[in-house]
Amino acid sequence: MRQPFYKVLYVQVLLAIAAGVLLGHLYPQYATAMKPLGDVFIRLIRMIIGPVIFCTVVTGISSMSDLKKAGRVGGKALVYFELVSSIALVIGLLAGHVLHPGDGFNVSVASLDTHAIAGFVSQSEHHDGLTGFLFGIVPVSFFDAFAKGDTLPILFVSIMFGIAISAAGERASGVTTMIEKLSAVFFSFVKIITKAAPVGAFGAISFTVGKYGIASLIPLFKLILTFYATAFIFVAVVLGTVARMAGFSVFRLLAYLKEELLIVLGTSTSEAALPQLMEKLERLGCAKAVVGLVVPTGYSFNLDGANIYMTLAVLFLAQATNIHLTTGQELTLLAVTMLTSKGSSAVVGAGFVALAASLAVVPTVPVAAMVLILGIDRFMAECRSLVNIIGNAVAVVVVSAWEGELDRSQMHAVLYGERDQRISIDGSVTLNGPQSVESKVH
Repeated sequence: MRQPFYKVLYVQVLLAIAAGVLLGHLYPQYATAMKPLGDVFIRLIRMIIGPVIFCTVVTGISSMSDLKKAGRVGGKALVYFELVSSIALVIGLLAGHVLHPGDGFNVSVASLDTHAIAGFVSQSEHHDGLTGFLFGIVPVSFFDAFAKGDTLPILFVSIMFGIAISAAGERASGVTTMIEKLSAVFFSFVKIITKAAPVGAFGAISFTVGKYGIASLIPLFKLILTFYATAFIFVAVVLGTVARMAGFSVFRLLAYLKEELLIVLGTSTSEAALPQLMEKLERLGCAKAVVGLVVPTGYSFNLDGANIYMTLAVLFLAQATNIHLTTGQELTLLAVTMLTSKGSSAVVGAGFVALAASLAVVPTVPVAAMVLILGIDRFMAECRSLVNIIGNAVAVVVVSAWEGELDRSQMHAVLYGERDQRISIDGSVTLNGPQSVESKVH
């Protein structure tokens, strides 16, 4: 029996977002007090991310008979990430040149008050570049990775643990079984936490609108519109083309992930939907091992939304302050942002810090100019996070297809509502359709 529409999670999240916008607009003093609701929900999700990644990656790698396969999957994922991320950076740069969102501002940098961005600048100064980023992957201790909650150290520990279990062979079979059972418990935990998503989305969006106000969007509406339009074109054209080549529709995938996308929209961070995304991609027909390796890695290496934002934002600031960038400076910007974006995690405000780090390396546009877009960064973060999670979902399906680890009939059953007949070994016929979503990927 179909449940009432008001009990469907994505409907609840959508209504919560609408209620948050209304409260923020009408009663901003009360709306800003709702911030703890969003913060607590994000904390709950982050609390469970480490164990979910660990269990998924370890069971995935330990199930591989050939460890070279894990390296091959990781290598293909990184090649894909760098290619698509580079396209995102170039598209952001092209959008700035074609649409000129900063023209007409004529701002004098000397007149700007930089106190509001002092904290972001300070964080960017501690951005140690590629060396610091690589050192950050390896935690001080096994448990330090989980205590800090950073995705890449957890992924590193999980991969090493999975390889060790695989190398131990039959002697470690009991450990594998225990971790598989723990994985089921943690995903059940995720489902419990996800029920609070409407409350978290309400708190986060209420605070954003209440603090900055809808009126704050008007002066910078052209930049916001340019960014959202560019992001849509990237998803529809670039990711859409990649998806078609892999044999599926990106818009069907978006419809399938609507609950996760609405949670991201409400909380402005793609981390809030990471565990649910991993579970849904497995249900879609992607191999558990591929999901476990590609999704966590993508959260640091495949930030398509952040890449579009950074090159577009730099051009906007240059245009707004009447600073001309040469072709050489723009090429340097592309190279620098390719590195600085890797250090930005999926949390709120990280894209702003990475932008400050990029401007520090390309000093033609002063970091002080960032104060112009501080007030709208939270609204930009929503779009950045949405594109990031969509890009990672597409990446998992594509890498699964490359590896021959995508159950296409399962994917079509889930995305298109198709049913297919499979003849089992004993000759019986099994109908697969939208209601049969337990994936066995080979």
